[in-house]
Amino acid sequence: MIVDLRSDTVTRPTAGMKEAMMNAPVGDDVFGEDESVNALEEKAAALFGMEAGIFCPSGTMTNQIAIKCFTRPMDEVIADETAHVYRYEGGGIAFNSAASVRLLYGDRGRLNPELIEPAINPDNIHHPRTSLVVLENTVNRGGGSCYTVGQIEPVYHLCRLKKLKLHLDGARVFNALVETGDDPKNYGRMFDGISVCLSKGLGAPVGSVLLGSLETIYQARRIRKVLGGGMRQAGFLAAAGIYALDHHVQRLKEDHQHARAIGIALAELPFVIRVLPVDTNIIIFELDPKHQADEFVLRLKHAGILCNTFGEQMIRFVTHLDVTGEMVDYTIGALRKMR
Repeated sequence: MIVDLRSDTVTRPTAGMKEAMMNAPVGDDVFGEDESVNALEEKAAALFGMEAGIFCPSGTMTNQIAIKCFTRPMDEVIADETAHVYRYEGGGIAFNSAASVRLLYGDRGRLNPELIEPAINPDNIHHPRTSLVVLENTVNRGGGSCYTVGQIEPVYHLCRLKKLKLHLDGARVFNALVETGDDPKNYGRMFDGISVCLSKGLGAPVGSVLLGSLETIYQARRIRKVLGGGMRQAGFLAAAGIYALDHHVQRLKEDHQHARAIGIALAELPFVIRVLPVDTNIIIFELDPKHQADEFVLRLKHAGILCNTFGEQMIRFVTHLDVTGEMVDYTIGALRKMR
């Protein structure tokens, strides 16, 4: 048995998703003529109560387009030090937007007004102009920690008071929503931009949608073109996204249950120092100094369990729709046999 816990990006399309893809009506999306792409963009925007959306190849692209839309060169972006937009997007904020980043140290990646307000620069020529706050939900390096609407709302009010834009890197936003029970439309009223990834827990093979106002998405289409993201008959991919939104959202709860079961088992093992709280589908744990993370990952691979290191002595597991209950039981059994 092979259990792939490296990431929820490794999922493969289900039979129903493949059928939807093969039967998708398509056209030239750069001309705005792909029915399936248009339907996906409209569906995602409606879910969050936003005016429009744009389909892109990746969440990195939707995030980078949003940052470009909401900043000018020499501006500054506020984000947590764990933020994907800072750590894992190739320095794109500097390269694409010529903006600097003010890093904050939140609660497992989650920011609040008390942290943000002192980091907003005064209107002074010696400082970059603070123009944008980026939140991430769920927080990858926070072990899948998530915000509730009640936690986001004070940040929203501060941004409006200070005339800052607010963007959500929603790579796993539906993991957060099924866990908190919040209405996505409450997100739509607070964020200027929302990046929704379809190729992680939702199981689509490719793609993310950036949501925003009509004006923002009009600008986003120009930027997408410049970045090389103007796809043609992209409806085959968009159809997978539609299927994912229709069929794979509520089942994310199963991934969370699987992750918690593994987290509980890890906490009982003598060679595990700590396990970050398991809020959604990500498990991050720390090994004692007698075990090297690289070696431990290799031992798990020999047992048929694939995972990644996540820093010194740290390992990450991610559950997803291709991980069954039987695989979870197998993983727990294999971990208990390790010394």
